[in-house]
Amino acid sequence: MPWYELTSPDDPKLDELAAKYGLHPLHLEDARSVDERIKVDQTASYTFAVLKPVHVQMPASRGGAGDPEAIPTVTFSTIDVFAGRKDNEGFLITIADPSCPSSEEALARARRDGQSDNPARLLYLILDTIVDLYFPAIDHYDDRIDELEDRVVAQPEPQVLQQVFGLKRQLIDLRRVLVGTRDATLHLQRDPQSIMDAEHQPFVRDIYDHVVRLLDSVETQRDLVNNALDIYLSSVANRTNEVVKTLTVLGTVALPALAISGIYGMNLKGLPFESSPHGALIVGGLTIVSTGALLLALRRMRWL
Repeated sequence: MPWYELTSPDDPKLDELAAKYGLHPLHLEDARSVDERIKVDQTASYTFAVLKPVHVQMPASRGGAGDPEAIPTVTFSTIDVFAGRKDNEGFLITIADPSCPSSEEALARARRDGQSDNPARLLYLILDTIVDLYFPAIDHYDDRIDELEDRVVAQPEPQVLQQVFGLKRQLIDLRRVLVGTRDATLHLQRDPQSIMDAEHQPFVRDIYDHVVRLLDSVETQRDLVNNALDIYLSSVANRTNEVVKTLTVLGTVALPALAISGIYGMNLKGLPFESSPHGALIVGGLTIVSTGALLLALRRMRWL
């Protein structure tokens, strides 16, 4: 069975293959679209699939090692697959970016474990490998969320808030891809014209179960990230309240000294101890005693 591996949808060979195998112009347009969503489409002679492998890459620090506090970069590549039969002979056309490790891994497994005369098995192996590669990404997000939950309590800083929002955006992108993969897998199960034969239908149902489980995990992670955001906001509010409380107590403690010094600073006649040679010491002692009494009152009210 011929397998045509193209590295770019702009390859002129795709037009030759389209004429040879009767590929629909709309499918060619979808294959050449940069932002095409995940989908599975069926014609009488072939199945067209747009799949999105995921690749998680940690940014490198200045020293070359991974930064434990850096936000991972999640990239989605595209694999376009035409799998079908013409004149009782199977054929497979794949268009994938060779620079994406996930795409290369999916195609490598299909080459290794696939059957040369069964396009259904090749398509199944590519789809199964792509879905399997979502699990390490989910596990990585679990670790990142655990770290963030600890940091939002211990160090509620703007950098942590930026990481929380970054994770939320990435989980939204991952969920959108998983929803598309779930719908595509369901289409392969239910369409009677699908290239997937009865032999491979149980395997496709197993892939569907995996995608549903991944979606449940992503929903749980989104809830955890939202909880981390709530904890961050609560931590910042509590820290602000502590600062305000400390400033309020300091201002209250300073009130007796400010009041007494303000009264004696107005140069009024007839103030107590004005004529006494020890007036300054007496007024100073009165200030200390009143401040101490205020501190004792605040202590008994458990404000200190």
